[in-house]
Amino acid sequence: MVAVQHNPGPRERILAAARQLFASQGFHQTPVSELAIKANVSVGQIYRLFKDKNAVILAIVSDSSELKTSAFDDVLKAVDGGALSIRDAFVQLATRSLSETEESLSFEILAEAYRNPAVADQIGEICERYRSIVRKMAIITNPALSEESLDGAEEVLLGLLFGLGHRTLSRPRLPIRETAEQTAGMLMAALTGVPRVGNSPSHESAWALPTSCVPA
Repeated sequence: MVAVQHNPGPRERILAAARQLFASQGFHQTPVSELAIKANVSVGQIYRLFKDKNAVILAIVSDSSELKTSAFDDVLKAVDGGALSIRDAFVQLATRSLSETEESLSFEILAEAYRNPAVADQIGEICERYRSIVRKMAIITNPALSEESLDGAEEVLLGLLFGLGHRTLSRPRLPIRETAEQTAGMLMAALTGVPRVGNSPSHESAWALPTSCVPA
């Protein structure tokens, strides 16, 4: 049986070319004319598919987020269905973040988000979807967590998972698999800590070590 070859359409070619050019030379340093040449389309074709160059970067963010959110959802469904332990779920998510191959593009998008409110708003909306998923994972890990601790877990999990995708410049010493395993172990240790009752006057850490971890 002969495999059917998929020929990317103009939109796919434009976005693929934009990913390469934005990553290698920057969003503002890439003229639409160069993007058209790289994508093998006319400038008019770009403007028929996208309102302007800002719409191109918004489409990149949207397409990437759909893939990542879908992956997060699949992991959560596997945990809910009993096919995956919560620890292995953290390993999978950490591995995915560590395997990020478009770091330079990600930095370029983040930089543009600080200049462009539309990009910032879209990233914010995406993060709300991620928050819901990581919060559910924290609850599965430790149903006894207080609302305050869950809020903290959201921040830590989001920061950690996204930060792992930008570690190349830090000259990592561990391979991806080992880093993912270490990450999952540390997250489990933190999330299974017994939450404190109430707030201390100094608003110190919301976590307390399990009694089994406290030296006698």
